[in-house]
Amino acid sequence: MSAQGTPAAAGKTTRTPKGAWTITFLLFLFMLVNFADKIVVGLAGVPIMTDLKLTPEQFGLLGSSFFFLFSIAAIVVGFIVNKVPTRWVLLALAVIWALAQFPMVGTVSFTTLLICRIVLGAGEGPAFSVAAHAIYKWFPDEKRTLPTAILSQGSAFGVILAVPALNWIIVNHSWHYAFGALGVVGLIWVAAWLALGKEGPLEDTQISAATEPKIPYLQLLTSRTFIGCVAATFGAYWALSLGLTWFTPFIVKGLGFSQSQAGFISILPWVFGATIVILTGWISQVMMARGYNTRVARGVLGSVPLVIGGLILAMMPHVQGAGLQIAFLVVGSGLCGAIYVVCPPMLGEFTPTSQRGAILAIYGALYTLAGIIAPAVMGATIQRAGSTLDGYLTGFTINAVVMVGSGVIGLLLLWPNTEHVRLTRGAAAQAAPLKGAVSPT
Repeated sequence: MSAQGTPAAAGKTTRTPKGAWTITFLLFLFMLVNFADKIVVGLAGVPIMTDLKLTPEQFGLLGSSFFFLFSIAAIVVGFIVNKVPTRWVLLALAVIWALAQFPMVGTVSFTTLLICRIVLGAGEGPAFSVAAHAIYKWFPDEKRTLPTAILSQGSAFGVILAVPALNWIIVNHSWHYAFGALGVVGLIWVAAWLALGKEGPLEDTQISAATEPKIPYLQLLTSRTFIGCVAATFGAYWALSLGLTWFTPFIVKGLGFSQSQAGFISILPWVFGATIVILTGWISQVMMARGYNTRVARGVLGSVPLVIGGLILAMMPHVQGAGLQIAFLVVGSGLCGAIYVVCPPMLGEFTPTSQRGAILAIYGALYTLAGIIAPAVMGATIQRAGSTLDGYLTGFTINAVVMVGSGVIGLLLLWPNTEHVRLTRGAAAQAAPLKGAVSPT
């Protein structure tokens, strides 16, 4: 049966409003720009380290700096979108992204680059949670997994499409101009959103705040499914942040490929990851339509690939040849993308609409802390290793352990269907005495 007594469970489905898929496509492009902005430092890692004479530890710090204000901004903006239309919040975030790129067009110091990445991270921290919150105003719960998968794929396509173009600019012109190109693309999205962006008609946050029972934030944040989502996605984001910062330098300095060759190889994890994410979204929605509860159709489906991916990644140091090592890295890290598809809808199952923006943002703020830790750990590991390649392989082994552990925690804790019943029953019980106290009957 369905997880929460939704209309789908009763044989009915809420009709998707006209324009929902247009908004989904625009927000897919929003995330595409978001991840193109993220990947550029890793893609240009070797030229940046050469020009600015950076050590591996300094470059690791640069990769981590993007996340210094990432989580704080995500939480602050998450509470803002509980009251402010997502249309305007998304617009403001995209403007910040674009403006943060332009200072890198000229000659810059390490400090300037560091500051610009911190500002960019503050603007991008709330991106996915706000975009998911916006999409959920266009789709009912039983139809949210596939749009979430498409939204998540903005990240993969941001890399798949941007890497060849940005790498061409880096190789033939300068890494400085790659940043400028991203600033221009960001402003183009801003113009498109101004013309076409709308607020979803299925939910009105202010009306929901006045009519639906509230659940104390402490109960939401300490629920086992929330903790499980944070832990599981933390492991996945550890792999993603290493991919953003260290994958291309690993291909060039660890395996000996040229910058031009590395640009094409760097696409492979994202192509594989995109396939996993779309398949997960489709399979989850089919399973729910066939009566599986969300413990299985979302929780188990998202956690198992994390464990399998971690085990594959752990085998990487034990195979010979650059081709096999790249294949194990691509498959192992790519499998973890499944968790991004299922966790936001799981949290949306039991979180009141008027509180969902904040909960999704806090969830994002916590799991993206991996983005601060992972690049710095890799940089320190490389610098202290006997050889560059040994340092990279040790760093990816640490990643494997984190992924397996987080996947196991997800399997143990992700029970959104029973969470919904427990929390909503408690909220209704708390609301009943209050309603009786003011009722004339």
